Amino acid sequence: MSDENTQMEALYDQAADIADKHLVAALEEGGALGYLVGVMMVEAAVNAAAEATSREDIVRLLKDLATQIEQDIKDNPGE
Repeated sequence: MSDENTQMEALYDQAADIADKHLVAALEEGGALGYLVGVMMVEAAVNAAAEATSREDIVRLLKDLATQIEQDIKDNPGE
């Protein structure tokens, strides 16, 4: 793996850790509305990301995420 790929993976992991920390806090604060808070955080994140990069990048990333979710469903049916 190239140094650039390694660096991107490290940045991705760091960003995921930060996002997870804040998501957990928001879900706890939301209580019974936690599921809705999670959805609203996705919307807010997509809107913020669209301002930081191109819409095409966001669409590509969301398609990649959807593909990962679909693969998880295939790999772990019934979960």
